[in-house]
Amino acid sequence: MRGSTLLVAALVVLAGCAAPVSTGNDATTATTATTSTTAPAATTTETPSTAVSTTAPPATATATPTASPTPEPTETFTPASGYGPWGSEPVVVAVEAAAADRDYTALVSEATTFWEANDARYLGYEVDYEVDADARDPDMVVRFSDTIPECSGQADAVGCAPYITRARQIDRPETVYIRTGFGDESTVEIIEHELGHTLGLAHGDEPADLMNATGILYTLPRTNATEKAFPWDDPNFTVYVDDANASDPDAAREQVRHALDYFADGAPGMPDNLTYSYVDDPADAEVRISFADSSPCAAGAVSCAAASGYDPDGDGALETYGSYRVILVDLDTEAVGWHVGYWTAHYLGAEADDEKPEPFRNATYNERRSEWWT
Repeated sequence: MRGSTLLVAALVVLAGCAAPVSTGNDATTATTATTSTTAPAATTTETPSTAVSTTAPPATATATPTASPTPEPTETFTPASGYGPWGSEPVVVAVEAAAADRDYTALVSEATTFWEANDARYLGYEVDYEVDADARDPDMVVRFSDTIPECSGQADAVGCAPYITRARQIDRPETVYIRTGFGDESTVEIIEHELGHTLGLAHGDEPADLMNATGILYTLPRTNATEKAFPWDDPNFTVYVDDANASDPDAAREQVRHALDYFADGAPGMPDNLTYSYVDDPADAEVRISFADSSPCAAGAVSCAAASGYDPDGDGALETYGSYRVILVDLDTEAVGWHVGYWTAHYLGAEADDEKPEPFRNATYNERRSEWWT
């Protein structure tokens, strides 16, 4: 089919359509950092703290969706004489959707209003629309679907529309495809982008922030990681231990292994299919354990942790974890395993202490230094 694609979320290149966010794959969405907010009951002065916020390198570009461009308040733009490929009559737009779960007509109307308000600025000619969801003889159909036909070689586009510069190219009714599953603001942005192609705009044309071949879109709301039983994509973890500041590096590494083996062997209430493999490059690790002489944690705390991951719906909360880091501060070697285990349980979905395995509930000073994993 002739068309243009609009690309989404992972800086994917579009082919004249709207860019793709991988279907059901959080890994194509923005990466942010989160902080944990739960600490165990303080039975001594030694406590894990609320996590220090550490920023992980984004897996994909992160950005807040840019609002559709509007004319500067003090500027006016005079349309060129005549009309574009659609002529002087309003372009009648019908709306089709497999499910009536949203007001798609309102989203289409918002997008057409943008072009009516900005035709002089960006098109140089006048365009008017008449959005009639059930129009019998429309000039254009905006079709919402959870899949989009292959568009200009882009198999996973989020939208597709014909690139029209002349009236003779129009074969009524033209169809604009829009993938469902995105939030309202992102959906309107996709529609605006695709309508831009039907008005003769190519990728990179002004407004560039709308018509660029790359961009970021946000999905409809998804379940946050803190509300999931298992907030990871898979149960197989890579681990890097930075023992540079450990008082006894070999013993500290052994403590870390005891803690992670406890979970790999099927800790009570935890997933029973976890695996942990150790790597030499921190860039390859999903779990990073490090030791510090001074505390980046809260006052009085000897450990803290932070996770990074994916926020596809842009609500500021992670929906899936991608990695976590545990920092141990001037800690007795015998207590290293307990603190690593505490934070591991936390990021496996047991944020509340009463959800963690028994060794991490109200443990005393001595219990934290015992062979609790046996």
